[in-house]
Amino acid sequence: MKKVNCWDYKKCGREIGGIKSRELGVCPSATETRLNGAHGGLQAGRACWVIAGTLCGGAEQGSFAQKFHNCEQCDFYQTVKKEEAGRFVYSAVLLGKMRQMQTVSS
Repeated sequence: MKKVNCWDYKKCGREIGGIKSRELGVCPSATETRLNGAHGGLQAGRACWVIAGTLCGGAEQGSFAQKFHNCEQCDFYQTVKKEEAGRFVYSAVLLGKMRQMQTVSS
């Protein structure tokens, strides 16, 4: 089964080359390489809830701490959690991976 990334699921058009990427900018989830492959997605396309600056309902979301409560209610988050079942990687682990990779590359 092909894994669907958030930009395809939400049809936001903010992926690289997307129809709204010039107008609204490319979504940080589409360019976040540290989470490439998380939950079988491209870049952070299946872990967008841990990425600051993503859009939801047309409004830019803030940091993970500011947005996660809303993300937990999101239909895409719930879909990924259900699809991954016992393989679902929790946010703390994803954030730790990002911090670890940031430290290594610095």
